[in-house]
Amino acid sequence: MAVIRRRTLLSAVGGAAVASGAAVQGAAASGAPAAAGPAPLAPGPHDARIRALLKRMTVEEKLGQLQQLPWTWDTGPGGGETKEIEDAARAGRLGSVLSILGAEATNALQRIAVEESRLGIPLLFGLDVIHGFWTTFPIPLAQAASFDPEVSALDAEVSAREARSNGVHWTFAPMMDVTHEPRWGRIAEGNGEDPYLTAEFAAAKVRGYQGESLRAKDRVAACAKHFVGYGGAEGGRDYNTVDVSESRLRNHYLPPFKAALDAGAATVMASFNTVSGIPAHGNTHTLTQILKREWKFGGVVVSDWTGVQELIPHGFAEDGADAARLTLNAGVDMEMTSTHLVDHGAKLLAQGAISRARLDEAVTRILRLKFTLGLFEKPYVDESEAVDEPSAKARAAARETGARSMVLLKNEDGALPLSTSVGSIAVVGPFADSADLLGTWVIPKAQERFPAGKILDAVRKAAPKAKVTHARGTDPEGEDTGGIAAAVAAAKAAEVTVVVVGEPAAMSGEAAARSDITLPGAQEKLIEAVAATGRPYVVVLVNGRPLVLGDWLAKAPAVLEAWHPGVEAGNAVADVLFGKVNPGGKLPVTFPRSAGQIPVYYNHENTGRPYDPENKYTSKYLDLAHGPRFPFGHGLSYTRFEVGAPRLGADRISAAALRGGRTVEVTVSVRNTGKRAGDEVVQLYVHDLAASLAQPVRRLRGFRRVTLEAGERTTVRFALGAEDLGFWTNSPEGEFLVEPGTIDVYAGASSATEQKRTLRIT
Repeated sequence: MAVIRRRTLLSAVGGAAVASGAAVQGAAASGAPAAAGPAPLAPGPHDARIRALLKRMTVEEKLGQLQQLPWTWDTGPGGGETKEIEDAARAGRLGSVLSILGAEATNALQRIAVEESRLGIPLLFGLDVIHGFWTTFPIPLAQAASFDPEVSALDAEVSAREARSNGVHWTFAPMMDVTHEPRWGRIAEGNGEDPYLTAEFAAAKVRGYQGESLRAKDRVAACAKHFVGYGGAEGGRDYNTVDVSESRLRNHYLPPFKAALDAGAATVMASFNTVSGIPAHGNTHTLTQILKREWKFGGVVVSDWTGVQELIPHGFAEDGADAARLTLNAGVDMEMTSTHLVDHGAKLLAQGAISRARLDEAVTRILRLKFTLGLFEKPYVDESEAVDEPSAKARAAARETGARSMVLLKNEDGALPLSTSVGSIAVVGPFADSADLLGTWVIPKAQERFPAGKILDAVRKAAPKAKVTHARGTDPEGEDTGGIAAAVAAAKAAEVTVVVVGEPAAMSGEAAARSDITLPGAQEKLIEAVAATGRPYVVVLVNGRPLVLGDWLAKAPAVLEAWHPGVEAGNAVADVLFGKVNPGGKLPVTFPRSAGQIPVYYNHENTGRPYDPENKYTSKYLDLAHGPRFPFGHGLSYTRFEVGAPRLGADRISAAALRGGRTVEVTVSVRNTGKRAGDEVVQLYVHDLAASLAQPVRRLRGFRRVTLEAGERTTVRFALGAEDLGFWTNSPEGEFLVEPGTIDVYAGASSATEQKRTLRIT
């Protein structure tokens, strides 16, 4: 049996080898193992200056660097909680501030830290820039539907430019929590159910945020979050338990983080959940053994909001001092919002419960990031250069990515695209004339100043000669059906009706889990009433998660999944509806038939009794059709494509050759057989038929979005290597195997493809 142990190392960004590996003292009374000592840091260009600072810093000043406090936007400088922040900055007992923005505000606070504190160490300003700053792009889940990582890179580039000019140095993104839970509100913030797809998008977004140099005035430090397993929260309830094997952790949840770190991510955020009984904020195995020792991560590990404090209600820490001891020893370097490290650190150090070496290591990581960002040389931003609105170019990017992220779920008899010469159009539904299309995690001032463009307005612009009427029909969450009659009347009087339904943005995101993920309120009744008119209609969905689509789906001629498309929502939707853009997106997550079917996902294991409609005693439901409503990778076009079966460069390869870096080339032909140009996403999957650890029936290992003119053909090439054909075992030390055996290699336009060739590993 060939064994491959991954040894890919990530050199720390500006890594400074300052802290030594002295042992951490004070074993955790709760049973959590203490780290064997601080993880060693690779040498870096700022070592001498950091060592000099460490020698001058008091224990209180060092602990202060580990503290991040939240800015209160509605209070303003000098009042309430902000006075506490200013006083801490002046005393040199503050390392970072989150949720502060604006060149004037950040400069004012930075001057206190730099010009009034004893050592003049600059502050690090962080903000949740998730899918846009002033320019709101489609939600991350929508971006993943583009199957084009450059969509996320473009979002990150625009966001970084706008944010850094306003004094923000650090974004708490990208989120790379792979999840099989559509009930979980934060599915909107990630890239869906597949680790490979998520890894590609995470790496692209990191590169977009950070560019070639963090010192550049248009780049920000990225934060890979949430480390780790947050997407596995039981029941899809936020902050909930995750019980996961070591192999599932390494094969499913960790790969996107490794990809983000390989792309250079400067920071990592711990997650709220437990990982097999150990809270992530106190988990030595994940934070120190895997992240800092195996992967040699040299950046900053920041807690999530009050994540250190929450070790107490988790039942892991007895009190604040215990929480501080556990989290620092486990590998957290900076505490967000709660103040246990600052409050108890000096006493813990005197007791030997934490070591000076570990404290110095954490401070070193934070100072190194500040040096890498160039804050010691240029702590302030030029207020005259602050971007205060989306540029025309940024809006064009948001419009393009919004349309590129949409998925055509259904299109019978060419119901879409609509003709711009149509005489009359009814645009109905609670989101037809709504600006609530930005999605979750939007900068509040951006939401107020730059709301989403409305679909109704965009339809009127796209079809200027048409008579366009509007009726709301029903509220987004309301059960009142009194307005449906007006929508029906509008539909009867129009040549075609566009029904715009979905979820309010507040129904997805953090703390927005739903047990029922059908269309809320009376929206299904609205669709059914329009369908009953017998007049042509199409449905547009605007939502932050996969939905359970009811009986209305069978009758709807066409359904466009638009997600929450961002600031250019209306124009992007109209571009697709009228065929200015031919939809080419694919589902990054499975759409279930029923909430009772969850979890349902494409990369499941086969079980010993896989589904067989002729055998009762197989894995299925008595009262539900087998399989999802729409599978992972599904998406239609206004043209047609023919994707050929995969062709292998070799039908066998040795494990030794794979271990040595050899790959097998896979080629797939694709042809546009329709009458107009369009995009197809060629997808490559593998299945290990018999392994020492049961393998998923499909694993995505490659994808390529290609644009083809009518009649045009191209060949897409992939390379399968050890990483694609092996897997991690349950060894806590991290063992990666490539075993002899048979691999089915699939290619097609979705995860449901049956076209395959067989590869033999000898």
